Amino acid sequence: MSHALPLITQAERRHRLGRRHRLAPSARAATVPQAADAVVALHATDAATVFLSARARLTEGDPATIERALYGDVSLVRLLSMRNTLFAVSTELAPYVDSSTARAIAVKERRSLLKHLEEDGQGLDAAWLAEAEKATLDALDARGPSTGGQLSTAVPALRQKITVGRGKKYEAQTGVATRVIRLLAADGRIRRDRPRGTWTSSQYRWVHTEPWPAVPVAEARAEIARRWLRAYGPASEADFKWWTGWTLTDVRKALAATGAEHVRLEDGTTALVSPGDTLPEPAPEPWVALLPALDPSGMGWADRGFHLDPGYRAALFDYAGNIGPTVWWNGQIVGGWAQCGDGRIVWRLLGSPGKAAERAVTAEAGRLAEWIGDARITPRFRTPLERELVS
Repeated sequence: MSHALPLITQAERRHRLGRRHRLAPSARAATVPQAADAVVALHATDAATVFLSARARLTEGDPATIERALYGDVSLVRLLSMRNTLFAVSTELAPYVDSSTARAIAVKERRSLLKHLEEDGQGLDAAWLAEAEKATLDALDARGPSTGGQLSTAVPALRQKITVGRGKKYEAQTGVATRVIRLLAADGRIRRDRPRGTWTSSQYRWVHTEPWPAVPVAEARAEIARRWLRAYGPASEADFKWWTGWTLTDVRKALAATGAEHVRLEDGTTALVSPGDTLPEPAPEPWVALLPALDPSGMGWADRGFHLDPGYRAALFDYAGNIGPTVWWNGQIVGGWAQCGDGRIVWRLLGSPGKAAERAVTAEAGRLAEWIGDARITPRFRTPLERELVS
């Protein structure tokens, strides 16, 4: 009977979020990999999100600190993975993300590109693609870190044009460079290196690298599930399926392998936690955070009811369900923020969290503006409130 299960309240879920996601000051991380591991992976679709998400969870550090993790000691890497989305993960976790998710994406990418080559009718096939990939890797070995444009200049095969959707309304001629580079990255044979421009840029250079060590798929998925449950539990099967993009069968097998336990929530439903993770969670000290668009704390569950008032959703999400920049107070989303063209951080509270919250947000907005410095940040997926704040 569900009433016999341990109860975890909404308040306790918010306490867990503050502490486990390293957003409460006393829980902050000492290193960038620790900050990423706390939420399993940092969204990396927007280059700036990796930096701002890490910054919110670190005891100290500037953009150069995060750049060193990405491009110096390479303790953090970007991988196309969950939900076919770009994430930044610690190198310790990367082999598990690769085997559990990225390998399957690479297989689909290769199959799709070979199909387009065949349909194009120029005789381009798997052998041609293999030669193009080898030439690209050879160019990286000879040149060092290079942008896609530089590789296209160096490798004639990357300048090849093909026709996609021949004879259909969406027929279009396109180059293969982006597809070949994306495929090499999905295969783990190249990785994104320091971009052109500042840390907010997505114009990455590429470097030749060795594929990640192979991990049995079932073991890799179980490890991802174990880490996710620790970071996001209590959570549902549906939450984990949404977060991973895996099939329901794979989700259930991975969760079962963790030995997950059921708990009771205040709304009468049940959810899953890590084995033994049922003790009451005391409140951390008061905390505030200005989190960037696509931050993991806002994108970790399909059902966000314990930290998001449904009435705020229209202002804070775009039409596709991507969350914009958010203001958090003690484990709840209470507003949104944006950066103006002159560098100021502007924000708006959507409820009435109180004077202490307002003072904390004001102070944090000043610290964030100082940290960002001369950089300018516009989210890739813009939301109604973010647009309104900068208009």
